[in-house]
Amino acid sequence: MNKRYDCIVIGAGHAGVEAAMASARLGNKTLMVCGNLKKIANMPCNPSIGGPAKGIIVREIDALGGCMAKAIDATLLQVKMLNYSKGPAVRALRAQADKDTYPAYMIDLVMNQDNLDVLETLVSDIYVNESSEVTSIKTVDGEVINTTNIIVTTGTYLDSCVLCGSEKTPSGPDGQKTTSLLSRSLEKLGLRLIRLKTGTPPRVLKSSINYDILEKQYGDKEELRFSDETVEVVPFEKQCVCYLTYTTSKTHEIIRANLHRSSMYSGLVKGVGPRYCPSIEDKVVRFSDKERHQLFIEPEGMSRDEDYIQGFSTSLPHDVQEEMIHTIPGLENCIITKYAYAIEYDAIDPLELKPTLETKKIKGLFFAGQVNGTSGYEEAACQGLMAGINSNQLLKGLEPLVLRRDEAYIGVLIDDLITKGVKDPYRMLTSRAEYRLLLRHDNSEDRLLKYGHDVGLVSDARFNHYLDECRQMDDLVNHLKECYLTPTKEVNDYLLNNNKDIVNNKVSAFDLLKRPEIDFNDLEILLGESFNLDKKLKEKITINTKYDGYIQKAYKQASKMLVMETRKIPEDIDYNQIPNIASEAKDKLNKVRPATISQASRISGVNPSDISILLVYLENYKHE
Repeated sequence: MNKRYDCIVIGAGHAGVEAAMASARLGNKTLMVCGNLKKIANMPCNPSIGGPAKGIIVREIDALGGCMAKAIDATLLQVKMLNYSKGPAVRALRAQADKDTYPAYMIDLVMNQDNLDVLETLVSDIYVNESSEVTSIKTVDGEVINTTNIIVTTGTYLDSCVLCGSEKTPSGPDGQKTTSLLSRSLEKLGLRLIRLKTGTPPRVLKSSINYDILEKQYGDKEELRFSDETVEVVPFEKQCVCYLTYTTSKTHEIIRANLHRSSMYSGLVKGVGPRYCPSIEDKVVRFSDKERHQLFIEPEGMSRDEDYIQGFSTSLPHDVQEEMIHTIPGLENCIITKYAYAIEYDAIDPLELKPTLETKKIKGLFFAGQVNGTSGYEEAACQGLMAGINSNQLLKGLEPLVLRRDEAYIGVLIDDLITKGVKDPYRMLTSRAEYRLLLRHDNSEDRLLKYGHDVGLVSDARFNHYLDECRQMDDLVNHLKECYLTPTKEVNDYLLNNNKDIVNNKVSAFDLLKRPEIDFNDLEILLGESFNLDKKLKEKITINTKYDGYIQKAYKQASKMLVMETRKIPEDIDYNQIPNIASEAKDKLNKVRPATISQASRISGVNPSDISILLVYLENYKHE
């Protein structure tokens, strides 16, 4: 370990690993500080990666040159494509993760990465100079280490407390160390902190579950992968099986009778919990009309005799957990190996951050992950990657990388955080993206691979392979436009026999592919030729062809917003000096300090009339 680093990453969860790996791979001498070397990239909660919108984020991380996609491909237990029947805008991969092999994969990456050192300790202080620039960190051991850039990725470990029933214990997830010292240091630097809460369900002994009466949940037989560089994944035959069960009226009865003993309902919890991942007692109260709630039984790992009860998060005391879990079909005789708990922790108000995830007040200080008020491994990892990239850009005097809302879910996530702030842990949903038809699983490389290559995280070999695939697709599309089918008896007999509409006029194969019921298999039969193209590329062509009208409409809408995105707002502007803007708008603009007109227009409380006045003011400001 040195006494000076280009970049220090505080924390080694999913955000910390991506940040440290990106920084080190880009040639910066990097130090990652963590409380426990064995808990690098730990999964303290759900044993899965991906899901609606989240799976697309993992694809975007891969296209930018991050690690998460390859790690889950190498260690998954089961994988499936969600929402396949609902259209390409909402399709996303979800994989069951092995909680032992996934972190082991990441630990191996970190320990063998050039330019990256790892130190096992906690950080007590961050120091800045008179110019509000980062200078160093101080560990709880009293050691001072100098640096130019710091990325804070402390997740849910800042001044955290585990809550269960009436008990409140200072601790991080999985019984790990916590510290209040860094929280106090951040407050001394003038940064606003907020208090949030999350939770985790119980784990039960596999051998104590009656799987025979549970509904089996299989993965997909098709070989699916998050990274386009992954060669192979665990075949379907070797993938694990998950199971589905439900709460019962007896479960709900026990919960209602013991609500006063829940940490959340007794008043013990001060932080705000996740709206889209509520505890089981919260579900019973909020959705009192529902007779039952789904629970998924998921393996924690191949070498663990332990299952995770997805959907059964709670802060009720141990005796109540024992009573209610035994009312669930299949779990009547189960043995709890780890009790559920809630955890409360400090997070930074993300309104303190720039689009680069650097703080507005302190140069060289970045924040990424759950400490920014988000939930989920995927949301954390993508922020870590972006912070690592932008730390590098700042160190080398290069333009920052800021992704737009029409370019990536990552862009939506960061823009939401820094523009709207958070009241509860932020979870990415497809509904948050107004351009979700443009932000699909299949086109992550089209959107982001060039950025990853330009930054230096995507190799020339991968980028050139992608360009070659683009040429292959263009060649096939041009070929389809030149091939015509006429309404012969052979053509229409085939269409009729396969429940497809006949053709009445001469039509190109490309135009025929626009029909909802026509696929490449039909074209190959009708044209009597086989297209030597990867299935992934055929699917991209199919989606682009069938949804072309909708996609072009979305691009037009995005281009209109791009004009507002390029209208920069000076950092030193005094909104109090702008006449006729509403008082609420002034307060919000002063607090958020938007970088562009587009960002200003998305702030809650800033109306179109305020934007119009701001535009006029900026024109005069520019002339002056």
